[in-house]
Amino acid sequence: MTHPVTAAVYGTGSWGTAFGMVLADAGCRVTLWGRRKEIADAVNNDRVNPDYFPDVELPATLRATTDPAEAAAGADFTVLAIPSQTLRENLAAWAPRLAPDTVLVSLMKGVELGTAKRMSEVIEEVAGVSPDRVAVVTGPNLAREIVGRMPAAAVVACRDEEVGRRLQTACHTPYFRPYTNTDVVGCELGGAVKNVIGLAVGIADGMGLGDNAKGSLITRGLAETTRLGLAMGADPLTFAGLAGLGDLVATCSSPLSRNHTFGTNLGRGMTLQETIAVTKQTAEGVKSCESVLDLARRHGVDMPITETVVSIVHEGKPPLVALKELMSRSAKPERH
Repeated sequence: MTHPVTAAVYGTGSWGTAFGMVLADAGCRVTLWGRRKEIADAVNNDRVNPDYFPDVELPATLRATTDPAEAAAGADFTVLAIPSQTLRENLAAWAPRLAPDTVLVSLMKGVELGTAKRMSEVIEEVAGVSPDRVAVVTGPNLAREIVGRMPAAAVVACRDEEVGRRLQTACHTPYFRPYTNTDVVGCELGGAVKNVIGLAVGIADGMGLGDNAKGSLITRGLAETTRLGLAMGADPLTFAGLAGLGDLVATCSSPLSRNHTFGTNLGRGMTLQETIAVTKQTAEGVKSCESVLDLARRHGVDMPITETVVSIVHEGKPPLVALKELMSRSAKPERH
């Protein structure tokens, strides 16, 4: 008899907890790692994550620990679900403890500040593993809906098709339907840039600009994501799929999206500091908009919506001024 698939999930935030539940529902033995003992105790004793989902009962096959080595032991899959900008430092500490053949799975949707590296690239570099040992899970996956076991699809991206299929099986449940894809670059870019576009749409919603503006921002946002992807060797079809359009639509249309909500508060006139103060969870696009713009400039790609978001979020430009500048850009063919 083969042993059940085991998974370690590093991060007890909303998406780490939700994906841990998905893996457990799919038949895996799951250990969540978190820094705080009170969270681990609540998961083990009360079957809840009191900080994120106090009303959701977690599966009995999901447990928690504050010991990174205990979580890592024997894990077939090591899932990383922490804020993007903390990955390098944390993974450096965890890497020596990881199971020798474990597949490292990124749930993170960001680009590293300073290096402009995608999360899979940071994982390969810090953990010293080959690309076929790194996978990415992405798509329209709002954690609050997932823990309610509402239907969702996702993409499992890995350069190695067989590894992708193994992970696909490990997280396939009646409510969570994963598809495989070998275009890791495209899938990661879709997830990272959609947070930036989500901020833009949130700002527009906060300003009361209407649904035409929202539809235009989503579509032109997808166009600039695809331009960057093409420059980086991604498959353009990826951006028409779940990792591109699917995730973008969910983020830009849902009040459950952190980035959309963050943008809405900015659009309503709150300052960056005020918005950060009322946002309890990490809105990845706030930091990643700078690294995405850095990536675009390194590849000579024009990303006007991303530039606009950076100017509002980090340079203090009033949203109304930024909007006028965006709308007064020179006219171009759509497929420019």
